[in-house]
Amino acid sequence: MTDIDVVDSNVSVYFIFQDVQKHSVHTLVFRSLKRTHDMFVADHAKPVSLDETSHKVKMAAKLRADYSAVLHMPILKEGKDRPLGSNMPGNQNYAQPGDDPEYLITGTHAYPSGPGVALTADTQIHRNPSEGGVHAMALALPPSQARLDASRTAAGVGDIHRNAGGAERSSAPHSHAMSLLEGGGTKNSSLVARKAPTMPKPQWHAPWKLFRVISGHLGWVRSIAVEPGNQWFVTGAGDRTIKIWDLASGKLKLSLTGHISTVRGVAVSTRSPYLFSCGEDKQVKCWDLEYNKVIRHYHGHLSAVYDLDLHPTIDVLVTCSRDATARVWDIRSKANVHTLSGHTNTVATVRCQAAEPQIITGSHDSTIRLWDLIAGKTRATLTNHKKSVRALALHPRQYTLASGSADNIKQWTFPDGNFIQNLSGHNAIINAMAVNSDGVLVSGADNGTIHLWDWRTGYNFQRIHAAVQPGSLDSESGIFACMFDHSESRLITAEADKTIKVYKEDDTATEESHPINWKPEILKRKRF
Repeated sequence: MTDIDVVDSNVSVYFIFQDVQKHSVHTLVFRSLKRTHDMFVADHAKPVSLDETSHKVKMAAKLRADYSAVLHMPILKEGKDRPLGSNMPGNQNYAQPGDDPEYLITGTHAYPSGPGVALTADTQIHRNPSEGGVHAMALALPPSQARLDASRTAAGVGDIHRNAGGAERSSAPHSHAMSLLEGGGTKNSSLVARKAPTMPKPQWHAPWKLFRVISGHLGWVRSIAVEPGNQWFVTGAGDRTIKIWDLASGKLKLSLTGHISTVRGVAVSTRSPYLFSCGEDKQVKCWDLEYNKVIRHYHGHLSAVYDLDLHPTIDVLVTCSRDATARVWDIRSKANVHTLSGHTNTVATVRCQAAEPQIITGSHDSTIRLWDLIAGKTRATLTNHKKSVRALALHPRQYTLASGSADNIKQWTFPDGNFIQNLSGHNAIINAMAVNSDGVLVSGADNGTIHLWDWRTGYNFQRIHAAVQPGSLDSESGIFACMFDHSESRLITAEADKTIKVYKEDDTATEESHPINWKPEILKRKRF
């Protein structure tokens, strides 16, 4: 390589580097922003332009599918001697002799069209009115009851507000399309506009207010049960004691000791003078309330027992545990009748009912299982929840169930567990739920909030966050259990500030003083 070649190559390399411009970081950032903006500024939601050929094919298919029954009927011939404007009310547009033969009907017994009209070859033809005449006649006639019924549709928001408490249906303006349908004698539902279903107006419920705060436990209050006579109630707590309180006065009647760890569940039998309790010490105890002593133990769980419930019609006790099982016990013989296995994580809550399915469990594996008590096997598994199911509530009158989780509250129907609706808005870990005969659903969460819902519509009509008792931290504001008393006029909650709070309905409240802040939004019932 010569010296001249080396010089030329150096010059070319120099010019290559000269072409690359150096930019500041500020310029490069804004160029990147511009590219990002150009990428996302396009409106991908804009409708695609209409293709005439595709539109014609679509309309032809729709005609065959929806109107094949009437396609054979004659259509109005529009010609120079019959302009479009002639089809107005008042004009008698009848088919003339010599027109389309489908318009002409000749009878076996000819008769003139009216008195004093001579019977000729022209008058013996029965003339049917043309389509334009039918339309004009239908528009001129007053609306019939059939047309009024067919054109009824859901009322608008303004109509609902103007007619609050009254009928929520109104008659929409009579459209030209409906007149044509009635005039032709054919009604097709595809021509009637359908509105999206809207949430029905919720039932008004009086707001609840704090009535009494009961102190006495030295640990978190974890469970509640009310005795069948509605004279007293029982609580179990983290101080390992069970306390019995007078419901009317809130005074302590009795303390029971025997558990060596937190008492997680209590239940009072309606069939015998027995109290049942379970705790994190793996023990399930039966207390005789005439002697205030433990008379039976139910051994079998391998870990902490989190909840228990009594069957309403037979002497059976069901418990659930952190060992991922629920166990069915014969109360008298203490025999373990069934071990209900199938959950893959802690079984947090269990409920019993007289009808099938007689046992329902909720677990930290985010599933709900409906059990066949006779066979001891799963009847159905509900997998819609995404988070742990810690609370279940059975409606006292309806054949339905509510389940509470950190994602939302869901309602189900028995016996197969069909999904009804979601109750969204309580964004916390829901530890407890209760529902009364009036359709008030209560959900209590670990952040101390209580939400009250209308059962039928899922409308959240009140939110409560009571203050913790003096001396407690704000973080000790959690609801672990809640229950209505048997009169359903008191709501009792067990809380993390070591208190028991009693709520009652506000007797002075009226629908005028506390109106429902409700709008008929489009109903969205998601399955998941």
